[in-house]
Amino acid sequence: MELIGKTCLIFGAGRGIGRKVAELYSNAGANIVISSRTESDLLELEYQLNSQGNPNVLALAADAAVAEDVGSVAASTMERFGSIDHLIHAAGLGVLKPFGELTGADLDAMFRANVLSAFNVFQSVLPYMAEKKFGRVVAFPGILGKAPMMRAAGYCAAKYALTGMVKCLAQEYKRFGIRFTLMHLGGVDSTFWDDITMRVDRTKMLSVDAAAEAAFFAANQPGEGVMAEVVLVPESHQLV
Repeated sequence: MELIGKTCLIFGAGRGIGRKVAELYSNAGANIVISSRTESDLLELEYQLNSQGNPNVLALAADAAVAEDVGSVAASTMERFGSIDHLIHAAGLGVLKPFGELTGADLDAMFRANVLSAFNVFQSVLPYMAEKKFGRVVAFPGILGKAPMMRAAGYCAAKYALTGMVKCLAQEYKRFGIRFTLMHLGGVDSTFWDDITMRVDRTKMLSVDAAAEAAFFAANQPGEGVMAEVVLVPESHQLV
């Protein structure tokens, strides 16, 4: 897939799936704008992509849950490249614990990172896409934005909210040529699990590479096809 001349904006690009998606888009020749809260991760990725032959990389540290930050990133992207053709929203936060131990602060943090951040990103970026009458948007509610799991009441609430938001936006913006994809990924062996106390077997999870390649494939369907929802889970945790 060649994306020369197209611009991909990626939130949550510092690590994990977002970072790998940035690499895939860069290898395909796209202009790349990478954003996350951790500037050091972004600068390291920018250097890597530049070293691999892509001079069109812009790294912008921002908190997606802060509207002013997101607006600045979108405006800087337009100023540098003139369009935002693909949007990858991979930022998020999960807390997994028994419901009785879940706190209001936990819930606030998850809704801020998963729902408010998406709201800010979509409000800032979709008007630019609508004006150009073209856009490819990929969001990552994960499998917990589609199916319940014990110890995930708060996380599921936030991810179900993200799923609902995107489904509404798909209806509202389809006349502007904007396609939306929901990635319902189950069990990705990423840094997400580093601070999770649940006992899990990470050797049976999806790799970050597999998850990112699926998102890239979904966003770049030719013709009139739209991969509206992708459910990708480990073989040992099939959901049909």
